[in-house]
Amino acid sequence: MGYKTKVQSIKRKNSEQFYINFPMVLAHAMEFAPSEEVEWVVSEDGELILTRPNAPKRTTVKKTQVKKNLE
Repeated sequence: MGYKTKVQSIKRKNSEQFYINFPMVLAHAMEFAPSEEVEWVVSEDGELILTRPNAPKRTTVKKTQVKKNLE
């Protein structure tokens, strides 16, 4: 299953930035931490790849737990 989100544009006097928000369920599944730094890489075929240089070691989550949290 995929999660759709919209790209947002913030225009300021001297700059413009684009924002992409992660759905909360996806952020929890990836175990993101507030203020965690990530790095975006564009692959040769145009895919956007998110890397987490300081990602914590993943915990094991049972499928039943994930499914229950999605409901």
